[in-house]
Amino acid sequence: MRHCANAVTASHAAAGGVRQRGFTLVEVMVALAIVAITLPALTMTLRQQADDTAYLRDKTQAQLVAANTLAELRLRVAATRELKAEKSNGNARLAQRDWRWRMEITQAPGVAKFFRVDIRVGLAEQEESATLYELSAFMSGDLQVDNSRSATASRDVRKGNQDDLTTGDETPNPGTEGGP
Repeated sequence: MRHCANAVTASHAAAGGVRQRGFTLVEVMVALAIVAITLPALTMTLRQQADDTAYLRDKTQAQLVAANTLAELRLRVAATRELKAEKSNGNARLAQRDWRWRMEITQAPGVAKFFRVDIRVGLAEQEESATLYELSAFMSGDLQVDNSRSATASRDVRKGNQDDLTTGDETPNPGTEGGP
């Protein structure tokens, strides 16, 4: 058998050449066709990934603008003790970008002195109907404060007597004054 293998090699060498190792032209063309098909698909996938990341960044920042707008409303309501149905809009600057917000406060259906707050946020350079984030919250319109309790608490804090900040309906902790 060994003699037969040597004979094939000898006849191949005598026929004029040594077999070359490498790719044929057809194999190279098939490989180039595969690369030509997959490279644009890969590029499109990477571009879509970048677009999705930018959209999520914008949506997250719009959420922050809506949360800030709601916090400002809560502070305004706490200061004025007034909450009423209204529509308003404005601009905000966050992350070196301009944002626009629209807020609508409506009476909640079926519940007295209860309001629904809807805040819609979008980029300022986009058209008015392009909303990136919408926040809905509910707030009570019953803003009465028991002034006797708050006056006592603020007087005690001014005195530095924070241990006496009780509202009258609390019981002492066991192991402290008045406990067993």
